[in-house]
Amino acid sequence: MAGTRPQVVLFDLGGVLIRLAGVSAMQELAGIDDEAEVWRRWLSCEWVRRFERGQCAGPEFASGVVADWDLPVTAAEFLESFRNWPDGLHEGAVDLVATVRRQAMVGCLSNTNSIHWTDQAEWGLAGMFDVTFLSYQLGLVKPDPEIFDHVASELGVDPTNIFFLDDNAINVEQAVALGFDAVRVQGVDEARGALADRGFARLIKETSENA
Repeated sequence: MAGTRPQVVLFDLGGVLIRLAGVSAMQELAGIDDEAEVWRRWLSCEWVRRFERGQCAGPEFASGVVADWDLPVTAAEFLESFRNWPDGLHEGAVDLVATVRRQAMVGCLSNTNSIHWTDQAEWGLAGMFDVTFLSYQLGLVKPDPEIFDHVASELGVDPTNIFFLDDNAINVEQAVALGFDAVRVQGVDEARGALADRGFARLIKETSENA
């Protein structure tokens, strides 16, 4: 609810704190013009879901996606491209998370995999958060209800007191349906505005002025 400061703030990673080149790359490979359609297929693809639940290795995932999507590349070529989809942290991401962390518990809730999380270790992601909820470690993925139920249970906080920021409308809609306070944002600027609406206005103003 606008103006009410939550107990916990959960950030999605890709598309919110991390720059992503993956959607446009997949659109081009698959020959799909509609970004929403790419997301729909990606989130429902069984090979993606298996990999992000930690249930298969990278090469098996790549082979499955290439076959399932009928992509014009080899599995090895796709996997190498996929590894580079995360393109670094958005400018201001570290400061924003640190600022919010002074006033609330902060965590991440991300569909991710062993390849990306390992590669991103050098960015210092793990140290940015009080808690991390990573799909491949949990064996659960967004937008399935089970992952949101697990998060609320682990935190011991009523979902209405958890503010979740995600760049994907499907994930946000599911979170809201389960009682979370959730909004769709893309990038740090939109996240900053949403957080200001949730009672962090003064801190966010200080962060943006010092950026």
